[in-house]
Amino acid sequence: MSPVTHFLTGWVLANTAHLGPRDRAIVSLACVVPDVDGLGIIPELLTRHSDHPLLWFSVYHHRLHTLVFALTIAIIAFAFSNQRWKTAALAFLSFHVHLLKDLLGSRGPDGDQWPIPYLAPFSDRVNLVWRQQWALNAWPNFVLTVALLMTALYLAWLRGYSPVEIFSCKVDVAVVRALRQRFRRLQH
Repeated sequence: MSPVTHFLTGWVLANTAHLGPRDRAIVSLACVVPDVDGLGIIPELLTRHSDHPLLWFSVYHHRLHTLVFALTIAIIAFAFSNQRWKTAALAFLSFHVHLLKDLLGSRGPDGDQWPIPYLAPFSDRVNLVWRQQWALNAWPNFVLTVALLMTALYLAWLRGYSPVEIFSCKVDVAVVRALRQRFRRLQH
């Protein structure tokens, strides 16, 4: 699934608990961070026509989709959050929701699936794959993204902060103000 879908999923999940802005950001980013290994696409594309192409995406994508990395993210979340246990638990859950969504709908355009090496580097016996996985550009992914976007906008209107807060408090205030002005009749 797209990084936007993962980000919105993490932000909506973070809003299931009473968390401050920093902790919401941590839980939101925990749902995106497994795909940091996807950045290998950049050197792969840049070197694809060279004598020594760097196949970092082809070889290493989903290599961070592991229990070890999930625990690492939970420990980092614990260390940097205000509500340590709650945020660490939600970050761990957020990471695993990412994995579940990848199992459901991340098949490549050529029909290829990336198995998730969940117990790596300790064991290669558990590779998570779902044979019915839909394509990355299939309609369920679009529906999920739109549903998450609508939920995020509703929560922003209701609570007074949006996913934009992670990037800019000033822009976040403007987004919420615009939503509340546009949908004024819905307010209590």
